[in-house]
Amino acid sequence: MDERQLVEQAVAARKLAYAPYSGFPVGAALLAKDGRLFTGCNVENASYGLTMCAERVALFKAISAGAREFQALAVAGGEAPCAPCGACRQVLAEFAPDLMVLMADGEGKQVERLSLGELLPRAFRRENLPP
Repeated sequence: MDERQLVEQAVAARKLAYAPYSGFPVGAALLAKDGRLFTGCNVENASYGLTMCAERVALFKAISAGAREFQALAVAGGEAPCAPCGACRQVLAEFAPDLMVLMADGEGKQVERLSLGELLPRAFRRENLPP
């Protein structure tokens, strides 16, 4: 799957978002190294803290399906390229510190490309935990 197709999958996932409180639908498409694709959308809740971001929805679907290695993530939302929030960056760093992240606007017309390491330098990692 090429980067354009991955962005298109994120744009399609965005259409499924449940975002009645923020009005900011986001879609994500996560490509596993074995070629499987996992999509997610943000799911809001009246108790705002229980809202789940599209990126984590896609990652948790992947983890629950047995995927553990990932090569690229596309995120689509808003009028400008949409970057993962800090919480999503940290959770992604657990599984894919070298992940390529494609940040797109809601229609997939504007796309920026950065590595997860560039988005979250010096992430807290398993190695940081005491033995």
